[in-house]
Amino acid sequence: MAEVLVIALVAVLCAGALYTASAARVIRQYERGVVLRLGRLRDDVRLPGLTLVVPGLDRLRKVNMQIVTMPVPAQDGITRDNVTVRVDAVIYFKVVDPTSAVIAVEDYRFAVSQMAQTSLRSIIGKSDLDDLLSNREKLNQGLEVMIDSPAVSWGVQIDRVEIKDVSLPETMKRSMARQAEADRERRARVINADAELQASKKLAQAAGEMSAQPAALQLRLLQTVVAVAAEKNSTLVLPFPVELLRFLERAQQPAAETGHGEPDAPPAPAVPADLLGPAAPPAPPAPPTPSTAPAPARNTPSVPSVPSDADAPTDPAVPSSSEQPFAHH
Repeated sequence: MAEVLVIALVAVLCAGALYTASAARVIRQYERGVVLRLGRLRDDVRLPGLTLVVPGLDRLRKVNMQIVTMPVPAQDGITRDNVTVRVDAVIYFKVVDPTSAVIAVEDYRFAVSQMAQTSLRSIIGKSDLDDLLSNREKLNQGLEVMIDSPAVSWGVQIDRVEIKDVSLPETMKRSMARQAEADRERRARVINADAELQASKKLAQAAGEMSAQPAALQLRLLQTVVAVAAEKNSTLVLPFPVELLRFLERAQQPAAETGHGEPDAPPAPAVPADLLGPAAPPAPPAPPTPSTAPAPARNTPSVPSVPSDADAPTDPAVPSSSEQPFAHH
């Protein structure tokens, strides 16, 4: 009799151990348990630790409450300014309501992934290329709002959405590189022109100060000579005052007004007659040359002849041109 009781007790203990082993469930700290008994949802959500379910009647679904990092596949789209781009992103979300995550949607991970892809395509079509490249923070916020609106009913909260990379065609990259280079060259030219303008103003002020004090120009010239001499080269610097050039220019203006730019030659100096010696005797008159021309008509008036130098009487007091060697230039 005692042996039968012992056997029965051992059987009951074994059955209880098997029941407990089949009914016991362990829920981790970052998980929550949702129990469905005969297909109906139990109101209580199982907390982390050891929990028991009815074997064969209850079904336990564990929901991860951690933040999930899900990459969004790259999406091809056309921006509002008709540029073809390829954009990929990453989304961070977590489950805040395990019951809705199990009951409201079949697979909340797949649903969030598909919603992120469609929202990314939509945000590409509504944005310009410059916004995708420079104003990503605003696009991230808009993308987060677009995904979070339907995800709230699934018991999912979107923490953050980030656009990870924007791929452009090679032709567009070259065009942007040329645009950036041209913009940098334009800014360099503007800066150079601004520097030239400021330098010209400073030089004009310096010229005004030096014109008030002529000695300042001479001091500046001496400083330039010292700077050139400090280089230890063979260059010879000869300062030439500008005032001398202005003096020569003023001197040429009266000469240009009197003639063709050349002053008149001074008259030859007179030579005294005593230095020339005695006057030469006059040359004898030349014998007349017989003429073969016919005699003029009686009624034709005769033209008076002009006496030549040979026929003119010779004044012994005035020397002839042949006897004045000092009068020629």
